[in-house]
Amino acid sequence: MAPLITINNHTTASSPRPHILYTVQVTLNGRFSVVQRRYSEFVALHETLKDTFTLPPKRLLATTFIPSAWVDDTLIAERKAGLTQYISELLKSPEYKDAPALLDFLTAADSGSQKLKFDLEDAVPSTLSRKAAMNLNLDDEDDVGVEATPIAAAYYVDWAAGSFPPEKLDFSKFDILFFAFATPSSSSGINFGSGSQAILKRLATAAHNSGKGTKVVLSVGGWGGCQYFSSACSSSANRTKFVTALKSAVTNNGLDGIDLDWEYPNSPGAGQPYSSADAANLLSLIKSLRTSLGTSKVISAAVPHLPWLGSNGSALKDASAYASQMTYVNIMNYDVWGASSNPGPNSPLGNLCGTSKQPQASAQAALSQWKAAGFPASKILLGIPLYGYVSQSTKKVLTGSLLPSSDMLLLQKEEVPAGTIDALEGAVLRQDPSAPEMTTPVYGEMDVNFLNGSHARPTELKTVEGEVDAAAANLQSWWGQQIPFNAIKKSGALVKKSDGNYGEGGGFTMGWDNCSDTPYLFNVSQKTVVTYDDTWSIADKAKWAKQNGLAGCFTWSLDQDDGLTLQNVIRKNLGK
Repeated sequence: MAPLITINNHTTASSPRPHILYTVQVTLNGRFSVVQRRYSEFVALHETLKDTFTLPPKRLLATTFIPSAWVDDTLIAERKAGLTQYISELLKSPEYKDAPALLDFLTAADSGSQKLKFDLEDAVPSTLSRKAAMNLNLDDEDDVGVEATPIAAAYYVDWAAGSFPPEKLDFSKFDILFFAFATPSSSSGINFGSGSQAILKRLATAAHNSGKGTKVVLSVGGWGGCQYFSSACSSSANRTKFVTALKSAVTNNGLDGIDLDWEYPNSPGAGQPYSSADAANLLSLIKSLRTSLGTSKVISAAVPHLPWLGSNGSALKDASAYASQMTYVNIMNYDVWGASSNPGPNSPLGNLCGTSKQPQASAQAALSQWKAAGFPASKILLGIPLYGYVSQSTKKVLTGSLLPSSDMLLLQKEEVPAGTIDALEGAVLRQDPSAPEMTTPVYGEMDVNFLNGSHARPTELKTVEGEVDAAAANLQSWWGQQIPFNAIKKSGALVKKSDGNYGEGGGFTMGWDNCSDTPYLFNVSQKTVVTYDDTWSIADKAKWAKQNGLAGCFTWSLDQDDGLTLQNVIRKNLGK
């Protein structure tokens, strides 16, 4: 069979610097493979082979003087066509078609050329200013002022495989899928739940065969799954075993990296053992894992609003050593306020009125806290929950966000001029005239610790059969529990409108807490309040993430979406 080569798709990556990856699909000797390569890797192959064929030309000095929108489309299309032609010519050539360097380039997950110095020709033109292009010091490993296309990621939970089989996913909507979960074992290895590894393999195969460039990363731990995390990191011998097990999982399942979901170092979390040396041991683990996996694989960690707790029990003031080894930290900006007789926001954008009793527990605060500890925004993913909480309560307003201080104007929707940007790190206030009216929150007591953001397997999955009479939505069976967004909608308490947003239904009234940027529903006669995130609040978070230079957003978890509605909102507002 003659070799078949296509390069029709591309994606972007942020490490070691923002760059374009071209998706190379090839059928060679009856074997199909998909690899992702930078333009500079094609150049390196060309220089290694010393072949006489032609690569698409370098364009950096020209593109820095041309409008970037035109450049992006034109340059990438030109390179896809030219690179396809170049590889096709090599595969037709008796002199080069069996060259080890070419075969390794087309089939190896990591060709080794990731170790080359970063080439400016790999950058997305629209993310690189002329000044940055001309003045960049390529030996400097710090942030260089270029911005990658933000990432839209999601956690894929193994218990959702029946309803959301990997083979049916639209991978064009996800840049990274974090597969949850494997767990550390008592022998410093890892364990998979029954059937979980088979689902993981299906997910990785489907993602890579899609040609969309979606990366699949294994998440290890989770709330209730960290019993042996501290011991697995506690000694050099244990870390070696653990790293070996993690690398084997990556290799054997065709994965793109590891997500360390330790909830939490030097903290009891769900009741696991812990040690004052946990944070230091975690750093040693991450360094060993990076050496083992190489530079091209993702190493991330799901984290709370504050950096990990050091030996003194306080949040680390300097986490730059972690940042130098890691691809991302995934901030779990949720579970800030659970079900309560005094309901509060699950996932506040910020302390927008300036008087919250838990000012460290929001997206804005988390970004400030991690940046202050040495993590650049370009390595931070913001977590967005696709679920809410159902409270037994007769409240009509949310507590926990509190009233504004006397010297701060409470901005109501009608008082906000079009385009107004909140002073706190660029939070976009609601501007659409069809958005829900805001309501003024009242003083209340904090019910949960702000570090409670977690990835937990639900204790009970509830489903609603058929469509519910919109006049009689009832969520009392959910009191005290998390509720998926799609379950709120299916109950009839939320109704999807023709513009793609959601309004109140089923006897519920929609409110808005402008101090945290949170929608909620209430039904006094049923003593029910639902706090959640919708298209409006999620759009605000994604816009804020893009404006503040974050790597992007992720959701927990994709199975709780109303189809792809919320994921599409994230992508749109990230500029994808």
